[in-house]
Amino acid sequence: MKMILASEAKRGTDATMRICYDRRMNSSSEFPNFGTPPPVSPGGPLNPKIKRRLVVGGAVFVVFFFLMAAFISGKGGIIEVEDSQACVVVNYITGNVEVYNTPGFKIFMPFAAQAFLFDKSPNKFIMEGDRDVDSNHVSKLTVRANDGSNFWFETLEIQYRIDPMKAGIILADSGSGTAFKSNWVKSYARSVLRDEFGRFSAEEVADPSNYNTATASSENRLNEMLAEHGVIIMQIITPKPQFEARYEKAIEDRKVANQEVEKLKAQAIQLTRERERRLANIERDKATEYELLLGTLEADRITATKEAVKLTKNADAQKIEDSASGLALELANKQQAEGLKVQAEKQAEGLRAQVEALALQGEILVREKLAQKFSSIKFTIIPYRRDPAPTRLEHSGLQLTPGGQQ
Repeated sequence: MKMILASEAKRGTDATMRICYDRRMNSSSEFPNFGTPPPVSPGGPLNPKIKRRLVVGGAVFVVFFFLMAAFISGKGGIIEVEDSQACVVVNYITGNVEVYNTPGFKIFMPFAAQAFLFDKSPNKFIMEGDRDVDSNHVSKLTVRANDGSNFWFETLEIQYRIDPMKAGIILADSGSGTAFKSNWVKSYARSVLRDEFGRFSAEEVADPSNYNTATASSENRLNEMLAEHGVIIMQIITPKPQFEARYEKAIEDRKVANQEVEKLKAQAIQLTRERERRLANIERDKATEYELLLGTLEADRITATKEAVKLTKNADAQKIEDSASGLALELANKQQAEGLKVQAEKQAEGLRAQVEALALQGEILVREKLAQKFSSIKFTIIPYRRDPAPTRLEHSGLQLTPGGQQ
């Protein structure tokens, strides 16, 4: 952008010089030529035309110089903001500070305001080696553990960036350009990392979970400290910590012992699971047998219940049938008894009528009965005669008494 503005200013200067030359030529052609002016002595005054040309050229040069200085310093009234940049425009008249986070051209009042660009892309702060290289590359981090031993990180990397919306704060705290890279992360990082990693012993910090915890705590603390300065910690990349030789050996031995312990724990867990599996199989088999027994008992109960229901229904049916038969027989006997009763009453009435008739006509009736009786007897009539020599004697209506007397 600055090169474009410089080229435009240069073209403007050339155009101005051409206009002046054309005006000079036109003026010489419009007015009559009164002859060649007398030569000027070397020590005499300059020609007015030459003096005017020098003044115009000097003015153009001064204007061009101020324009270039304005564009280079950000006071030219226009500036281009790229994707990886944030722009802060400071108005020196009103004191307003405006922050722009979107790419494009920003226009502002020339000379009365000034634009500042900040790089918002990620940056790296590296702790490596035995000496400081620059503000973003310092010596390695050495930490004293809480048990008095020392450990260090060969290469520790902190990725950070600015908060684009706090670019005005960055301008006020750190100044313009890349000044923020030289101050804040370098000032806080080493002390915070030493505090957080120093909470653990050499043995504890060898555990990845512990130094991951320390890394997360360091990142949170740094973000809290740097938030007021407009800097954001994106990530802290911590490698495996390095120890002295004796601690390295002790840690390796501890790791081997821990691995053996973990192996034994795994075997114990496996045996426990095997025991649980076997118990589960036994319980499953017993439960299956129990369910089978329950099923058999339930089937027997259901069968017995069905049989009882069947017998009950059969008994109820037989009862109903016997009751119906008994009622029918009772009704038939009642009807027969009623018939016999009526018949006996009729016979009794007949006998009563006969008795009454007999009472009224007893002799006649007796004779009728005798006649009826005699009608069934067969009589043999023999003429009567006296037998002088009877073979048999019968006495009728005679009662014999002792002594032969009647």
